[in-house]
Amino acid sequence: MTSRRLLAVLAAVVAVVSGCAPGVPDPAKLDLGAGPPAAGTVKAGALRDYILTFVSYGGLFQEGQEKAAVEPFAAESGAEMLGDGPTDQAKLQAQVRWDNVSWDIVDTDGVFAAANCGTLFQPLDPAIVDTSKIPDDLRVNACSIPAMSYGYVLAYNTKKYGANPPTGWKDFFDTARFPGKRSIVGTPGDAAPGPMEAALLADGVAPENLYPLDMDRALRKMSTIRKDTVFWTTGAQAQQLLESGEVDMSMIWSGRAYGAVRNGAPYAVQWNQFFPVFDAISVPKNARSPKASMAFLNYYLGARQQATLAELTSYSPINVDAAPRLDPLAASYLTTTPERKRQAVHVDLKWWAAHLDEAIRRYNDWLSG
Repeated sequence: MTSRRLLAVLAAVVAVVSGCAPGVPDPAKLDLGAGPPAAGTVKAGALRDYILTFVSYGGLFQEGQEKAAVEPFAAESGAEMLGDGPTDQAKLQAQVRWDNVSWDIVDTDGVFAAANCGTLFQPLDPAIVDTSKIPDDLRVNACSIPAMSYGYVLAYNTKKYGANPPTGWKDFFDTARFPGKRSIVGTPGDAAPGPMEAALLADGVAPENLYPLDMDRALRKMSTIRKDTVFWTTGAQAQQLLESGEVDMSMIWSGRAYGAVRNGAPYAVQWNQFFPVFDAISVPKNARSPKASMAFLNYYLGARQQATLAELTSYSPINVDAAPRLDPLAASYLTTTPERKRQAVHVDLKWWAAHLDEAIRRYNDWLSG
């Protein structure tokens, strides 16, 4: 064994004996600076000895997160930032259950984060994370910050429906007037919210009467278009279905619709009755360095970071002071403008958090049936 390797082994042994694994310095020595936290900042060099793994959904979005926040955070804080993905809820649950958590910061579905606050995710540390710049309508639980805001939207082929475009979810479910293939999410965990609300609106339920969701009625309505439906299981697949022209309409995340249109796909979005949703970034329970992870969350919330993220991805920023510079196409996909808010259907995230497991089971049974 070489001297260098022997020293490395001895260092690891000392770390284990002292209770700190490699990449996890003594938390008592972590100095993030005095005074209240300020979103978008981190003490220079404060995390020089830390290794943190950031997990997200991949693709354009994760690339934007890395350029807007992960890489500059590493440069300013001194932390070594590793990436992983896509987010896998079952894998996260297993890590927490067996107290073997290798993910330090996780971007996941907003409903899933709210439903598992205190069980899979730990509460935010107000001494480290400044949430004062988050819009009031995105403050939904004590364990996460919003990653961005986007929408579940109806995208349609302008070549096929250009002279008679769909005007809402009723048309999405009308295969007589609007023949063609549709695409809907085929993973139950990603169907919260979205498909069932759309089905109920198409079946005549008023937006203000959606909740509590009548899941039986929603799934019956969804069955009426099953033979015309292609199911997607990842955002990348949903986008590819547009770019290949395989489907004529899609119930899709707005960022993926933007990606397809930006790449030249002949589609447009009908924003009427879209569902505003967001990802959430949280720190798992039993994470190795909770305070270091919280320092990243605080940095992520900065106005500069959020503006850059919006410029790179078209997703809407979640800092009220962010002022992204966007071209007309990207600007048209922001979901937080006054015009978009007037077109949105309210999503009851508290209802979803309380009924998530049941809804996933019902949706899975429907997919299997």
